[in-house]
Amino acid sequence: MNKPLIGAFFAALLLGAGITPAVAAGSAPAQESATETATETAPEAAPETAPAAKAVTFAGTVALSNCSGSVVRSPDSAPTDPALVLSNGHCLETGFPGPGEVLVDRPSTRTFTLLDAAGSGVGTLKASKIAYGTMTDTDLSLYELTSTYEQIESSYGIQALELETAHPVAGTAITVASGYWKRTYSCDIDGFVHQLKEGRWTWKDSVRYTPECQTIGGTSGSPVIDDATGKVVAVNNTGNESGQECTDNNPCEVDENGEVTVREGINYAQQTYNMVPCIGTGNKIDLDREGCGLPKP
Repeated sequence: MNKPLIGAFFAALLLGAGITPAVAAGSAPAQESATETATETAPEAAPETAPAAKAVTFAGTVALSNCSGSVVRSPDSAPTDPALVLSNGHCLETGFPGPGEVLVDRPSTRTFTLLDAAGSGVGTLKASKIAYGTMTDTDLSLYELTSTYEQIESSYGIQALELETAHPVAGTAITVASGYWKRTYSCDIDGFVHQLKEGRWTWKDSVRYTPECQTIGGTSGSPVIDDATGKVVAVNNTGNESGQECTDNNPCEVDENGEVTVREGINYAQQTYNMVPCIGTGNKIDLDREGCGLPKP
């Protein structure tokens, strides 16, 4: 995993335990229309063009003490609901959840620095609890905040990022936006991994990036944003650093037949569409809701 940054002592523990939230440094490349004049004969209807993709910014992303994250909402979240922050399970202040471990409704007073479009910190958000966290099948955490979406928008002019409800598609242009480093990475979804194994952990149907997304420690928990829709399709979590096979910081791919593939320098994320059905009325996590794809305790 791309290491979380939590001080020398804890960093040493992380290296020993083996998960490194992605941390990065750098900048994202920036992102023309033509018109036709009518002839003297009957004018033809202007060809339909797809709406231009909005440039991905840092608005709605957050910086944790050791990782990145984002304020997110489901399509059904109400303005008066307590807001949710999405990050990685390995970024939890309680440490890495063990294989098979699922945390639900654990008290938390963690704070997050909210960023605006330019990446400047505009305020501090506070958690009331860890609504959900795990590193089994996926690597994600959801914090419930003490602020509602409308309170955040009223105070800071920042809207939450919306979660996509459908499985992403290979070839989609994406941006990984790291609130910790205030840096973005642009690439495409290269494909999906049946099982991604790293040390003691196994994740299912992971997103594999094309090589351009060279995420690093600290970018762990960053939202992976579909450039065309602006919606969150995954959460950034790991990469193979040195070409080792299935070790800490060196995840390997395992296909349906058990064949193992190692891709040194390639990075990965965990899909988020399957958690949307788990978000019920009032933004409460309900693992028994129809369509919920998250592991249960």
